[in-house]
Amino acid sequence: MTEYHAPLLQSLSIRSTRLRSRIVMSPMTRGFSPDGVPGSDVADYYRRRAENGVGLIVTEAVGIDHPAAVGSAGFDEHDVPHMFGAKALDGWKRVVADVHAAGGAIFPQLWHQGVMREPDTGPCPAAPSCRPSGDWGPTGRPTSLRPDYISRMAPATQAMTESDIQEVIDAFGRSAAHARECGFDGIAILGAHGYLIDSFLWAETNRRSDRWGGGLKERTRFAVEVVKSIRRAAGEDMPILFRFSQWKQQDFSARLVNTPQELEQMLGPIADAGIDVFDASTRFFAKSAFEGSDMTLAGWAKKVTGRMSMAVGGIGMQADGRDPAANAKPDNLDRVLEHIRREEFDLVGLGRPLIADPGWLGKLLSGSPANPYTQSLLDKLC
Repeated sequence: MTEYHAPLLQSLSIRSTRLRSRIVMSPMTRGFSPDGVPGSDVADYYRRRAENGVGLIVTEAVGIDHPAAVGSAGFDEHDVPHMFGAKALDGWKRVVADVHAAGGAIFPQLWHQGVMREPDTGPCPAAPSCRPSGDWGPTGRPTSLRPDYISRMAPATQAMTESDIQEVIDAFGRSAAHARECGFDGIAILGAHGYLIDSFLWAETNRRSDRWGGGLKERTRFAVEVVKSIRRAAGEDMPILFRFSQWKQQDFSARLVNTPQELEQMLGPIADAGIDVFDASTRFFAKSAFEGSDMTLAGWAKKVTGRMSMAVGGIGMQADGRDPAANAKPDNLDRVLEHIRREEFDLVGLGRPLIADPGWLGKLLSGSPANPYTQSLLDKLC
């Protein structure tokens, strides 16, 4: 280790969990768990990152204990892992044990696809998909979703009832209890990218006029109640991480909020419900969040809530021309370290570099070249 890299290797305590470094493996959907059950290959996949110095593993998105939680959502629905059922929980116990043996910490990212789940798919195809007000979202916006999927999803459906909403809130809590039983070190919540929690936050998909919709404060209520349910199940010692994003799969240009004041109105109640870390999902980590300031979204999340934050988006990537994140220079760690030193964010999330090379961190510290990220690696996810 050099003095230059020292901020990346500082330990960090979050409630009862201690991370040995600030490097986090960001969640990346894989679909390698037949019938929702993670096997030994999944345990090996996460263990390899932990034994190479990654401080925290946030798993791929994991379906919660609700019949409409997962299905087809613009990609292959098969083999998405679950956080319910004896076989799945036994599989997760092995994953957790292997990561712990390698010196790492691990959180499951609890997931409900919501409006993104295509009807008649998933483990319970007859279950109706969950939409706050029946709206899928706008069409004709910047997106990578397939046109045929959008055409099937765009028509409005029924809105969630009060009982529907409560059932999902309870399901998040049950799944958090299952995660605690498996020995996970904390809980991560997927509240971004157009999925269910995010669709309550976004005015384009939440047009309700009751207590679950309306103004920004009302649109946060579902997220707040989900966090409270998870906090009750997880207890006071387990940290909870909340991923949020401005962009949506339906619209890469979408914005939940336009000012720091609005961000505080949205994240403040969610923080107060029991969040320890905000995971600000952006296309490029260093992009300024609001006009008049060069501060990142992760930086603003920390500033307005007083909670820890994590940056993600293009960190450590080489240019390949596919999107703004991938166009980041390989030496963008200079910028990462600059933000950490001024305490703008606390954790650094990496995705594609850790797909390409489980030993990325060690090679960074030794000055050795890491394996380059290539499209073919998506088929292997070694």
